[in-house]
This record gives sequence, C-alpha cells and structure tokens, in this order.
Amino acid sequence: MSAAHPASNTPGSFPRSASGSFTGTVDGHGIPVSRWGQLFLGVACMVAASNIQYSWTLFVPEILKSHTWSRAALQTAFTLFVIVQTWSTPVVGHFIDRQGPRAVVLFGGVMTALGWVVNAYATSLPGFYAGAIVGGLGVGAVYATAVNNALKWFPDKRGLAAGLTAGGYGSGTVITIIPIANMLKSSGYQSTFLTFGVIIGVAICACAWFLRMPPPVVAAPRASKVIQSGRDYTVGEALRTPVFWLLLLMFTGVVTGGLMVTAQLGLIAQDLGIAQSTVTFAFISMAALPFALMLDRMMNGLSRPFFGWISDNIGRERTMFLAFTLEGLGVLALGWLGANPTAFVLLSGMVFLAWGEVYSLFSAVAADTFGTKHVGKIYGALYCAKGIASLLVPLGNVLMEATGTWKSVLYSMAAMDLLAAGAALFILRPMLRRHHAQNAQPIEYGTAQAAPARGVTIV
Repeated sequence: MSAAHPASNTPGSFPRSASGSFTGTVDGHGIPVSRWGQLFLGVACMVAASNIQYSWTLFVPEILKSHTWSRAALQTAFTLFVIVQTWSTPVVGHFIDRQGPRAVVLFGGVMTALGWVVNAYATSLPGFYAGAIVGGLGVGAVYATAVNNALKWFPDKRGLAAGLTAGGYGSGTVITIIPIANMLKSSGYQSTFLTFGVIIGVAICACAWFLRMPPPVVAAPRASKVIQSGRDYTVGEALRTPVFWLLLLMFTGVVTGGLMVTAQLGLIAQDLGIAQSTVTFAFISMAALPFALMLDRMMNGLSRPFFGWISDNIGRERTMFLAFTLEGLGVLALGWLGANPTAFVLLSGMVFLAWGEVYSLFSAVAADTFGTKHVGKIYGALYCAKGIASLLVPLGNVLMEATGTWKSVLYSMAAMDLLAAGAALFILRPMLRRHHAQNAQPIEYGTAQAAPARGVTIV
C-alpha cells in the first residue's frame, strides 16, 4: 500500500528510515524538515498568541478600576477581537496558499505584539477597540496558519494533530497567568500589556522563521473510524452543501458557552463573592479565581488533543456527542453550585475540558468532509462561528444585569450545548454519510488509496 517516492531528497521529497517509515521532507535549501518539528513550531506559536485572548479576563477588573466605563462597554473590545480574529481567517487562508506559512505567521507575530502595545497606551474605549482589532488580525493569522499546517502534515492523525495545535492556544496562558497577575498588581495594566506584548511578538516571529509548507498529499495506512472525502472541494462548493451550514450552526451554539465563560469568569467570581476565597485541592492552596484560571487553561489545552485522538478512533460525531453533553452538564452544575469556591474551581475546569475540543473536532471534520487543498479557506469560513458567538458576550452582561444572576446566562448556554450534542449524533452523522455517498467516493482508512507520484505512506 506504499506509494512511490523519489530516490533523492529533492524539495518536496520524503526521506525514509531503514524501516521505510516517513521521517520528514526537505525544503528548497536541502534542509531536513520533520512534520513533528513543524507541529511543535505551530503549537509554540499558538501558545504565545493565546495570551491576548485568555489573559483578557485578568485585565478587565484592573482597567475598570481606572475608568468609569461599564463592563459591557469594555467587553465590546473582547467581542471585536474575536470577530476580527475569526472573520479574517478565510482571507488568511488565501494568503497561506500564496505566501506560505512563514510569511503569514511573521505578519501575525508583529500584529499581535502591536495589539498589546496599543492597549498599553490606550486611554479611551476606542483605543482598546483599536488594540482588539489589531491584535485580532495578528492572532487570526497565527491561528489559521498553524491549524492549516497541522491538518495537511497529518492526514493520518488529523484529530490529534489539530487537537495538539489548538491545545497550544487553549492552554498557552498556563505559564503566564501567575506572572501576568503579579505584574498587574505590582506595575499596573499598562506596563503589563507592554512587557508581555514585546515578549510574545518576539517568540512568535522566532518560531515563524522555521515554518514550512507541507509537501503534496500522503496516503494514510492505519485503520480508523473516520471517512474522508475522495476529492478537494472549493470554498464555493463547500458553502453549497447542507453539511457546512449544520456544522456552522453547531459550532456557534457550542462555542458560545465556553467563550462566555472565558470572557466573564473573573466577573462571575467577583459577583459570587468567591474570587479571593482560598481553595485547597491536591495539596495546593490558592485564591479561587487564579486557581480556576490555571486549571481551566490546563483542561482547555488537554481537551483538544485528548478528544481529537478519541475522534480518530471512534469517529467525530460520537466524540462530539460525548463532549458537548459533558459541557452542557458542567455549565448547568456551575449555575447550581458555583457559589461554593471549591465547586467553582472544579466545575469551571470541567466546562473547559469539554469545551476546548470544538477547535480540534470541527477543523478535522472540515478536512475530512471537504478535503485539504482548500481547507484553510473552508475552515476559516467555518471558524467564523466563533465571531458570531462573540457577539453574545456583551449580551450576557446585559442579561445578567437584567435578571440579577448569572444563572440565566449559564442555563441558556447549557441548552445550546445539549442541543448541539443531539444534533451531532442524530443529524450530522447521517448527513455526513449521505454527503460522502452522493459525492466523490470517500477514502476510509484501512483501504487502498491512490496517491500522487510524490506521495508516500506515513506511519
């Protein structure tokens, strides 16, 4: 089942070990390139880029102390960031194909750093809105490129590779939460924005320099429960399928709950009066809010490769059903028991464990369903669901202020999670089977596959 491969390590060829396994490729200068090395670089870029989103909840209370703005007004900056980050990804996909990953991520690193710097000098709401827009462009470029590379380098381990890459974004702030929190207290939010912005920008640009475009497609030999499209769809073709719009609807519903908690967790803890309550768990004692934030980032990062790996083995739709149900139950329990500091920490971790996987599952489904040639643009269009969901974040503040409780917000989020769980198993699963049956003949791991002349079997 192995495909032909070149005898020499010309650009785009696939060096093989003595056992015949795939070891990587070489670039135009004859430098060896490992796909695992490329995955590591993508993850590192995501870790650095993630701070502008996942550390925002730490900055909000400090910013509000210095100004008289309402929460909803300031959180509009978060909404703008997410909208720009997500809605720019289809355009980013176009430039990835034309310019390659290195140039796009270099641009993303510069713009991400600039977003932090703008926030450092902002003295008005429009200033923070401008920082959000600039930072959103940068993070969008980094995110789209890293996921695109992972999906193309790993056709045989697509869920795991996308999960590890998205996991870098979800858990990137684990190592920076405490330093950022400490610097906010000692130096204020302006110095914190400036210092970490420079560090993050340099880190992204350094990793970007070594990124390479994957070579032409490869056959995947191992057995799997995943069916893949036998041809590559264009963006227009994908948008004309009912599968795309169902995925967009489900993505929007599920991502809303996690995004709401991401942006509002600090405010929820403050309103419940438990932000500074000491929680002791597994021999660790810490205030409830930073404890929850640290655990959440760990769970958010772990969930993406974990559920991605599961989906490679039991199928995407079954995995979606399990994860979305778990998230819905976790959000419900957070509404019931969140006033208890220990329960708040553990349940918020459960919510993030079940929420983070959306970024590995939906990207993998997009590649499975529509092929990888245009997946940067197609998943970019699907990823716009995160931008749509972000529009509900300020509405969450409005609903909370109208009802006087976060329970109304959390219960609404749980309902969307549970509806998406049911849709994954009972609507998406049969729809995908019809999609593959009615269009190009699908590829199923474990069966013989045709590969281009420069392809190779990956193990």
